[in-house]
Amino acid sequence: MFRRILIANRGEIALRVMRACKELDIETVAVYSDADRDQLHLRLADETVCIGPAPSVDSYLNIPALIAAAEIADVEAVHPGYGFLSENAHFVEVCQSCDITFIGPSAETIALVGDKVAARDLAKRANVAGVPGSDGPVETEAEAAEVARAIGYPVLIKAAAGGGGRGMRVATDDESLVTGFHSARAEAETAFKNPTVYIEKYVERPRHVEIQILADKHGNVVHLGERDCSLQRRHQKLLEESPCPVLDEATRNAMGEAAVRLAREANYHSAGTVEFILDQEGNFYFIEVNARIQVEHPVTEEVTGVDLIQEMIRVAAGEPLRIRQEDIQPSGHAIEFRINAEDPDHNFRPSPGRIETLIPPAGPGVRWDSHAYQGYSVPPHYDSMVAKLIVHRATRQEAILAARRALHEMTIEGIATTAPLFEKVLQHSDFINGEIDTSFVERYFAK
Repeated sequence: MFRRILIANRGEIALRVMRACKELDIETVAVYSDADRDQLHLRLADETVCIGPAPSVDSYLNIPALIAAAEIADVEAVHPGYGFLSENAHFVEVCQSCDITFIGPSAETIALVGDKVAARDLAKRANVAGVPGSDGPVETEAEAAEVARAIGYPVLIKAAAGGGGRGMRVATDDESLVTGFHSARAEAETAFKNPTVYIEKYVERPRHVEIQILADKHGNVVHLGERDCSLQRRHQKLLEESPCPVLDEATRNAMGEAAVRLAREANYHSAGTVEFILDQEGNFYFIEVNARIQVEHPVTEEVTGVDLIQEMIRVAAGEPLRIRQEDIQPSGHAIEFRINAEDPDHNFRPSPGRIETLIPPAGPGVRWDSHAYQGYSVPPHYDSMVAKLIVHRATRQEAILAARRALHEMTIEGIATTAPLFEKVLQHSDFINGEIDTSFVERYFAK
């Protein structure tokens, strides 16, 4: 097992990784930018290193600065968390060249699954159905139109690199296809330095359902069930739950087996997520692989009892998985709410600033993952999430009631948050009945 790990991240996930390390008796090194000198996890780390100014490109995305910090602190491994460099194959290669273990998949696997076109080919080889679409990248308007007419409108134009909803456009006819083709390429170039796009059939009102996997370096792969991440805004997840309210056991097993086959085909090791969309008829289609820990991993931890961060660390250290597929018996229902510093009543406008009052919820079945505290100033430079509220109860109905109670007793003053939106969602009959899809928020709560 590792003696000392550098956490190449900030905020909630840095604190989460640090807690896992402490329970494994591993020393931790925290890094921070000039804007993050008051981060909570810095108080708990064994050593801290400043890696640059506030902009991410000069700090959390600055590979030379991170490697220098790792070497100065004499660490054996780096945990990237999510975001930033967590799916950067070059960073993995640099870590390897410096004899530092990257706690995540190999550089080759990250590069393979990080290109969505290559990932679609991977899924085909693993006999996992993808959404009908182009066989590879589309380079011209004419080629895009030919594919769109063949599979039928509406279609989705998608960036081959990156994620988070960027570089994606829906086209309903030839005219909107041309506009969407160029705008998607331009956005992809800006966001990912890669303008490559491909085309998929646009599945209307789908659910977004993903499978959590764990794989070691000895050929063992398991899945830990699914998460329903359908409650989104502009392809950005807001709420996640497990299990999916509408999934039958046969479909659940088929999705899990498909995810395991794909992971084996990719020679995957570490924690990861295979994402699918579920149509109105119950058919599922592969969309992408996230080669990292996910923001929503706590809902899987709550229903399975498996500490995913600790398992990632063990796998990276060369240990075989300690669990077999038959050992994983999910229990109860968990829901996660992303408490973001955003104003949902004003088009989710960012709301950085000082938190004047913070009273986190507690009590049975409530988990609060947050780096925020009373007096903490939310900086404008990074992701707006300040906390994750997770509830876990025996049934979905009981989880909804626990969530209502927790949101009611939670107090955050000084900044706007997404909490009021969730209070409305939990009262909506469609959500209560499990009848949601990825357009739910826009359909009922768009401002």
